Amino acid sequence: MQRLQLLENWLKTQLPQLAEFSSQFPHQHFNISPASADASFRRYFRITTGDRSLIAMDAPPQQEDCQPFLHVARLFAEAGTHVPTVLAQDLAQGFLLLSDLGNTTYLHALNEASKEDPDKAPDITGGKAGDKADLLYRDAIAALLKIQLASEPAVLPEYDEALLLRELNLFPEWYLGRHLQVMPDAKQKMELERVFRKIVDNNLAQSRVFVHRDYHSRNLMVIDPNPGIIDFQDAVYGPIAYDLVSLFKDAYIRWDEDHILDWVIRYWEQARKLGLPVAQDFADFYRDFEWMGVQRHIKVLGVFARLHYRDGKSAYLGNLPLVESYLRKACERYRELNSLLTLLDEWQDNKPPETNVGYTF
Repeated sequence: MQRLQLLENWLKTQLPQLAEFSSQFPHQHFNISPASADASFRRYFRITTGDRSLIAMDAPPQQEDCQPFLHVARLFAEAGTHVPTVLAQDLAQGFLLLSDLGNTTYLHALNEASKEDPDKAPDITGGKAGDKADLLYRDAIAALLKIQLASEPAVLPEYDEALLLRELNLFPEWYLGRHLQVMPDAKQKMELERVFRKIVDNNLAQSRVFVHRDYHSRNLMVIDPNPGIIDFQDAVYGPIAYDLVSLFKDAYIRWDEDHILDWVIRYWEQARKLGLPVAQDFADFYRDFEWMGVQRHIKVLGVFARLHYRDGKSAYLGNLPLVESYLRKACERYRELNSLLTLLDEWQDNKPPETNVGYTF
């Protein structure tokens, strides 16, 4: 409550100073309501008066730093993509005032399209939903290409070996130890480390570009120009296939593999024409895409488990089965990853009965 009061007091000083809003705040009247929360300590509020709205970010300075958000917002805007405009800032208090990109995420739009479809395909790929997805993802690919074309080294933090391994190591601690309640034995630990080494070697061998890191259906907004891009403050300079994995092997929405393959081919063809450093052979590029996905999905299993057990954000547990299925399918396809599939089976078999929770998604 104290943070909210501080934010309201700050807004009362800022809103009347905005040229396009000053006439609407003669008495500093506005409404403030929750807009969204994410997996960090940041909170977002929608500020409305009449038919106008803005977004206020509350990022407690003790836990969050607004500087990366400001830095990446400038980079992505200069690349020609649609990101929130920063209208006011108070870094000491951890407040930002941003333009409002609306409240229709890609995920929401696709779910709504699926409801309208009489076939109601559970993977949201048929009829109206499929047509809507093709339009939305065409725009998402175009925006991603703009970001990647603007890439320069030494501008964003490196997605280096240390960070890749740190993310992978969330898996044994939180997914295995806390969620499955299993403890790998010495032989399993050695094999897991060996597989992690292979994964990271592939990731580091990929060409490097600006990476959003969570370029998916909850962070892409349906707006003109489309898409609006949010939650980019953790952007890095890293493997070129990473954001494609976030987009097409999304933890929140399932696509059949034919759709994924078609979209990745579309991206690859455009990337080659634009001179981006993708592999010349599509089979090689798709392998990199899949191996990058293995790194991300191992990480996400650890992150989602941590969000539940450490932070009390239990909704993410419902997304675990989809992420698990992505990981298993990739491990089945590549001989070098078969041993990880064996380990997953062993750990699933050994988990305590009380952790056998059924999920729907």
